[in-house]
Amino acid sequence: MFYSVRVDGTISLFSAEASGPGLADLAGVLCGPGRMTGFGRTAARLSAVVDEPWRAGALARECRRRGAEAQVSAAECGRPLVRTPFRVDLLPLEQRWNRGEGKVLPEGFRLDGAMLRMWALAAGSPQGNGYLLALDPEAPETHERLIAALAQLGVPAKAQKGEDSLLRVTGRRRLAHVLELIGDAPAGAEPAWPSLVPVVRAV
Repeated sequence: MFYSVRVDGTISLFSAEASGPGLADLAGVLCGPGRMTGFGRTAARLSAVVDEPWRAGALARECRRRGAEAQVSAAECGRPLVRTPFRVDLLPLEQRWNRGEGKVLPEGFRLDGAMLRMWALAAGSPQGNGYLLALDPEAPETHERLIAALAQLGVPAKAQKGEDSLLRVTGRRRLAHVLELIGDAPAGAEPAWPSLVPVVRAV
């Protein structure tokens, strides 16, 4: 169980703990590298190619907590691949996020803490005095709208300098709010979590 509690002891309305884990949370993976694949009009599956094996393992476990069994394997590029089987109950997600051949942000999309938690697992990392969230470079039309969705959640972010597909959140108060929204890191995913202490990455 993870908790996301305000200083006054109450749980934020938009935090990952505000409601029980559910399939809708998987939309957070789609904010980053995730892809939905439909099987006719009968079923769909979620897949995501990530950068590190520990990230894939933690993401798969969080998918299972939401009722979507997920397996870890290797993608053709050699990177870790997290993938669910085809499922009828994932069809609504596929229908909202896929248009033609590309991924789109659904109309009226609203980000919440549970989705942000999944996004952090799939593609988040602390760097220096900020926090980076990777976007999908193959879905550039989603980028500006995701920036707006983060701002609506109280997490202003800007494109990382020189990196169109990376968003950066800076400021101790904003990072504390991100932590409030996404709750504690699941076991093994600590390197993906925001830090209130500047993080220096080895070169």
